[in-house]
Amino acid sequence: MKTDSPHILCINPWIHDFAAFDFWAKPLGLLSIAAILCEKGLEVSYIDCLDRFHPEESKNMKVFWDGRGPFRKTEIDLPKGLENIGKKFSRYGIKPQWFAADLKKIKKPDLIFVTSLMTYWATGVKETIEMVKEAYPDVPVVLGGIYASLCYEHANKDTLADLVIKGSGEHHLKKIIRDFTGFELDDNNLSGDLDALPFPALDLQHKIAYAPILTSRGCPFSCEYCASSFLEPEIRRRSPENVFREIEHWHQNFGVQNFAFYDDALLVNSKQHAFPLFEKIIASKMDVWFHTPNALHIKEITEQAARLMFKAGFKTIRMGLETTDFSKTRNHDGKVSKNEFYTAVENLKAAGFEKKQIGAYLLCGLPGQNLDEVQISMHLVKQTGIHPVLAYYTPIPHTPMWESAVTHSKFDLLEHPVFTNNTLFPCVKSTIDLKRISRLKNLKI
Repeated sequence: MKTDSPHILCINPWIHDFAAFDFWAKPLGLLSIAAILCEKGLEVSYIDCLDRFHPEESKNMKVFWDGRGPFRKTEIDLPKGLENIGKKFSRYGIKPQWFAADLKKIKKPDLIFVTSLMTYWATGVKETIEMVKEAYPDVPVVLGGIYASLCYEHANKDTLADLVIKGSGEHHLKKIIRDFTGFELDDNNLSGDLDALPFPALDLQHKIAYAPILTSRGCPFSCEYCASSFLEPEIRRRSPENVFREIEHWHQNFGVQNFAFYDDALLVNSKQHAFPLFEKIIASKMDVWFHTPNALHIKEITEQAARLMFKAGFKTIRMGLETTDFSKTRNHDGKVSKNEFYTAVENLKAAGFEKKQIGAYLLCGLPGQNLDEVQISMHLVKQTGIHPVLAYYTPIPHTPMWESAVTHSKFDLLEHPVFTNNTLFPCVKSTIDLKRISRLKNLKI
């Protein structure tokens, strides 16, 4: 058994896409693993191929008031099968020569962890691992994350990873470290208690423009288009005290002002969880701002919830509306009624939120969807005085809607994850419908 602590390199790969922007997107799972390894006494390095604040980057890179901003963009060849679609494809993130130099600068690692986010960013993961293997051909690479979990067979076949893992990485850590390095990792506090885990290692970044916050894992709903319940079958929550300490830590020690909640169900059981957290934030008088890119459940936006969120410093509110077809015969999930939607909007306005802060996600590009429904939904949302935000459908394996998507798609979704990219509107075959969606995107309805 090896007694010397191994050196672990953690890598966030490039994005390959038609468009990409840093909408509060961080590899929270990988940074959580990095924090655990640091706490256990291992040497940890981190390279972020999406680093907007890389030392070689221009000082003029735009940073919005809320921490978001554009990634560096370099046009690359279109993936096989998409050569004639008339769109440009790009690598988003640092230059390859910067990545190669960063790999050479660090001490040779004993093991490399690579994460993955969107399934259709698979080619970016592949390119990243290929460059890693050029630099360190004899160092094992472990691939995890969303793409690895949802497209396990493809990731095994298409990347040079030595091991692909599914699900949360904490459960695999002890065995992975032992098998690849011979080091016996202390697995105390890895039983599943989220309060026992260290805060994600955001401080490994060159700059913390914002902090992602996850108060719970899992979701009580099983929407037809979403893989949350597959990725996190069990709902686990952190205590309000633990979450507050994390927000306080990043704000006081690192000057972080913007926080993005990654929860799928932030306001569910809010009297036991979210409300005590909001009250602690309000009482602390910290000057912090919060954003909800993953959407809030509409029926949970009560008068009290809206009032506490406003006082706590929430700046960006996104609601998971999906459609304003509130009939019982609607084709996808019905988590909310018409009255609940109207009430939520009024509660937010009464609390002090402005129109520009509130948006309602509407699904577009679903298999067999009638775009009249989308247009009607956009009109209704605008009439309430808030913004409709179109969410373009991405076919995701292991979801109830996957088989329907495969049937309706103009691409072979089983061949490669890149064909599920929502920019391609894979389940919209009609040229007329594609032009109509383009008009809807520009609100010319």
